[in-house]
Amino acid sequence: MTAYIARRILLMFPTLLGILFVSFVVVQFAPGGPVERVIAQLSGADTGASRVSGSSGGDFGNRGQAGASGDAVNSKYRGAQGLDPDFVKSLEKQFGFDKPAPERFALMLWNFARFDFGKSYFRDTSVLQLIKEKLPVSMSLGIWMMLLTYLISIPLGIRKAVKDGSRFDTWTSAVIIVGFAIPGFLFAILLIILFSGGSFWSIFPLRGLTSDGWDQFPWYWKIIDYFWHMTLPLISMVLGAFATMTLLTKNSFLDEIRKQYVMTARAKGCNERQVLYNHIFRNAMLIVIAGFPGAFIHAFFSGSLLIETIFSLDGLGLLGFESVLNRDYPVVFGTLFIFSLVGLVVNLLSDLAYMWIDPRIDFEAREV
Repeated sequence: MTAYIARRILLMFPTLLGILFVSFVVVQFAPGGPVERVIAQLSGADTGASRVSGSSGGDFGNRGQAGASGDAVNSKYRGAQGLDPDFVKSLEKQFGFDKPAPERFALMLWNFARFDFGKSYFRDTSVLQLIKEKLPVSMSLGIWMMLLTYLISIPLGIRKAVKDGSRFDTWTSAVIIVGFAIPGFLFAILLIILFSGGSFWSIFPLRGLTSDGWDQFPWYWKIIDYFWHMTLPLISMVLGAFATMTLLTKNSFLDEIRKQYVMTARAKGCNERQVLYNHIFRNAMLIVIAGFPGAFIHAFFSGSLLIETIFSLDGLGLLGFESVLNRDYPVVFGTLFIFSLVGLVVNLLSDLAYMWIDPRIDFEAREV
């Protein structure tokens, strides 16, 4: 087991390197950039993500005719004509674009190896500080979403498998299918209309994770206020995940219930509860555990983007989206590195959980 864990940890390094390399290459060919964004702001044409034209574009000949003699330096940036070339060079140096791409990539790897992610281009604060500020919101949404999803979906999925074909199974399946078909963000808007003063009742707050003056509240009222704000976002997020996990659990248990070893256990005199939890459970739960890493990453880092936006919750999902839109590359690559590392670690923990549930699985005897 120790050797297997060591191999998996060593494989994380080339995996992270590949993720960063592919992302870095894509960024080099993506339109726009921090230099272009500043130029667009100066020219009053900033739309959130300025465009850049490549050196082979036909647009350059036309623009070169309008430029002054010093505009040859600026011609690779749309809107830079007429700006002082030294000013454009200072912008390139400020954002690190005065160095060739291979050197920038090598420098980024060296810094990331020391967990130095630099400072945001446009927020004047470190990437780690930004993540630290946004993390509580995403953690609150992610932890409670995962907890509610698993606590509700697994028992319900088991019950549906045991009662397969019954009226209970039919009615719950109808509810689950409807829940799965409704997008979370659309359901969130419906909840706001109904319960946040949209058109009907004003029961729940519309924005934020806590009320103004939360620090001054008694401890019990802090808890109440916190869950008061979390109710609608959590319901919106749990809806789709709850449906998927319930059906996954049911189908997994149905597959196991029909196998020969279950009939053998019953023939030996085991009651249904013993058969279900002593024999079927650990085999059926393997596929549920297999989906945990993806569900974890989705819940914490990507699944809450629209919900954070709708309910004005300033978390990691919104941070990542705004960073990509604004070409804030230190934040983009810093969050990408952390998310990827967390995903790889959770994948490893998921494999170890396989062995805890079913000791027959031996990863160490297999080739990684």
